[in-house]
Amino acid sequence: MNNIFIYIETEGGKIADVSLELLTKARSLAKELSCEVEALIIGDSVAQHKEELFQYGAQTIHIAEDKRLKHYLTLPYSSIVISVLKKENPQIALFGATSVGRDLAPRVSSALVSGLTADCTSLEIGDHKEVKSGKEYKNLLYQIRPAFGGNIIATIINPDCRPQMATVREGVMKKEPLDVAVKGKVKVIDTAAILKDEDFVVEIIERHIEERKIDIKGSPIIIAGGFGVGSKENFKLLYDLAAVLGAEVGASRAAVDAGFAESARQIGQTGVTVRPKLYIAVGISGQIQHTAGMDQSAMIISINNDPAAPIHQIADFAIVGDLNEIIPRMIKSYKLNSK
Repeated sequence: MNNIFIYIETEGGKIADVSLELLTKARSLAKELSCEVEALIIGDSVAQHKEELFQYGAQTIHIAEDKRLKHYLTLPYSSIVISVLKKENPQIALFGATSVGRDLAPRVSSALVSGLTADCTSLEIGDHKEVKSGKEYKNLLYQIRPAFGGNIIATIINPDCRPQMATVREGVMKKEPLDVAVKGKVKVIDTAAILKDEDFVVEIIERHIEERKIDIKGSPIIIAGGFGVGSKENFKLLYDLAAVLGAEVGASRAAVDAGFAESARQIGQTGVTVRPKLYIAVGISGQIQHTAGMDQSAMIISINNDPAAPIHQIADFAIVGDLNEIIPRMIKSYKLNSK
């Protein structure tokens, strides 16, 4: 069993953030396993990304270029990934838990009979000993993800099949380039030897892409509201504070379900995962389903009228009180001090 493979997803001539996050994480995993990090990128004119992949720690880059692969298509992309993984026999293969990764990874794992853990929020290396047989397994990939509606965190292992495969949520891992790029190898994949006519039974006639209007994940400051905000009208206070701070507004699932905010603003296990410089949680109780999506924020300020709210335990600064009094005072204070 060999190295760690990362599937590199691209869109609009840019590498997806989750792929760079996985390369960053793969570096530490590879160090523990004394192996190397390899990247697999597919598309049209994707060789241009090799320097960036080396900058994030890829030691070998497998490039499959073909004009027919300009946009993601399930059958040809899966044929290439399956062919490369069968040949290279990695011990770990990781994909982003994006719409593409969620379509591609299950097909690959099924073809390789390897199993797949979906939507992981953490990855670690560890050992396992079976209780009944006493058999020991070393250096397994701990695939960690929420389970049972987010009420528990499950650690899943795959002792017998390779590669150990997982899709990983966007934003749960850091994206950190190396100070000095790796001087690695490039392997060009012969797509003509892999792809068949039947791989192209689906043809993309037209593509319509709508720009994301709400960028929660990319905002350095987030003001997030929960069910405790009380109403959609009260949420306007959060928008007022966000406008002053240059922030984005987020919400817990309970607030979204109550109609206080759009689903695109949902943060947590069933929403987006964020790690802003400043996270202000307003009227959020702090259940694990929400905190799993924001507990890596650089600074957390909680505002809640319940002194026993769990959110206060992870906050750097906890404010107990009524948001209708606190937020207007914050806005006024910031305006005065910014003059």
